[in-house]
Amino acid sequence: MPRTSRRRTISPKKKLALLVSAAAVAGGGAFALAATSNAAPTGQAQSSTVCEGLATALGNNEKFIEGQRANPDAQSEARIANREAVIAEIERKQEASGCTPGESAQDTPAEQPASAPADTSGDATGVSGGEQVCAGSTVTLSGEEGAPAASSNQFPPGTQLKVTNLDNNKSTTVEVTSTSGSCALLNNAAFEQVREPGKFLIRRALIEKVG
Repeated sequence: MPRTSRRRTISPKKKLALLVSAAAVAGGGAFALAATSNAAPTGQAQSSTVCEGLATALGNNEKFIEGQRANPDAQSEARIANREAVIAEIERKQEASGCTPGESAQDTPAEQPASAPADTSGDATGVSGGEQVCAGSTVTLSGEEGAPAASSNQFPPGTQLKVTNLDNNKSTTVEVTSTSGSCALLNNAAFEQVREPGKFLIRRALIEKVG
């Protein structure tokens, strides 16, 4: 008995509908690819800023250790051990952020930031009107825990510094409690008060000595 073919035939109208659907899917894919392509530079810029900030933090801590070894005192070994632990933590953050672990860049003066009135809405103390110092310096974090504080290579412990992030107008006034390799290096708590989400570097910073 001859076998009856079960092959389905598609009417011209159905063929047209399928072609339109396929074109829509292809167009959607092209749109998704375009959106991904357009989003990539922003993500890369964000990643670059994070990596640069972590590299600066690492470099500042390495510079501090070099200074302690060049001019040691009774507390140098303890300070060095503390900063080595901080460096290890920064390297872990570098790896987690997709940066090169161990990449280091010491803080160097940048372009003079544009002068702008500082908004003290983010300032824990409200202190303002100090003497501007370290013009052009960037600000990053030391990686140290504890209450908000700063370290500096220019001002002795007890100095009050007000740091304003000109990119978001947040400020914090903190006491210098130790020495470091840059003008103003904020610990984790102080940096958190003025940072922009996901960033480990403040490029446009206003640093004032207020006490």
